[in-house]
Amino acid sequence: MPKTRTALILFAHGARDPEWASPMRRVCATVRAQAPALRVELAFLEFMSPQLAPCAEALLAEGYDRLVVLPMFIAQGGHLKRDVPLLLDELRARYPQASFELASAVGEAEPIVQAMAAHVVALAGAAPEA
Repeated sequence: MPKTRTALILFAHGARDPEWASPMRRVCATVRAQAPALRVELAFLEFMSPQLAPCAEALLAEGYDRLVVLPMFIAQGGHLKRDVPLLLDELRARYPQASFELASAVGEAEPIVQAMAAHVVALAGAAPEA
């Protein structure tokens, strides 16, 4: 049985301003530096390239057969509830030999919630309660 090859797609909304993607590119670069064996790419829903389908197709062409899409969103909204599942269904129909998984929005992960709260407390100059 062939070994599954997994790649991760950091999936962001996208914006017309190219500088908007800078934090997402930094996250992608940091992941690559911390886990060089992990194949990770950045894709966008709209306005920026690559979009999800071309990014996924490039990874499939490289032999990856399990793609995990990690939304770089604060929370589940309309795009993650409706649009992204449709995009993934289209990819599943086109590439039935591959697995496409949608992770929860990164902003819903408890370590991210805690990091945002710590940043707010630090910004306000308040000491966290022990």
